[in-house]
Amino acid sequence: MTDTVASQPTPEQAALFARVRRMMLIAGLTTGLAVAAVLIAIGYRLFRADGSANPAEVTAVLPKGAKILSTGVAGDRVVVTLEIAGATEIRTYDAHTLRAIGRLRFVNEP
Repeated sequence: MTDTVASQPTPEQAALFARVRRMMLIAGLTTGLAVAAVLIAIGYRLFRADGSANPAEVTAVLPKGAKILSTGVAGDRVVVTLEIAGATEIRTYDAHTLRAIGRLRFVNEP
């Protein structure tokens, strides 16, 4: 039986092998970085606090004599329209945490 003996590569071949190894290393690192970025994005979406909020129990205190005209939901917001001393006011709350987000008052010009 005869064994094939590989001859030593020429300097040009050695340079080519080194270049291919370097390119493969760059491609492998780039792929690993991309996979890590995707896993981090998936982990962030699964474990962020917004999706796991406990049901909130909130008591909103209205001014004396205030009357609720209407309520509604707009996306992730709860919208409450109030009448307070003849003026109309819209209050918005976050639907997940029920925290007050904004207040819009409508008054007549003097």
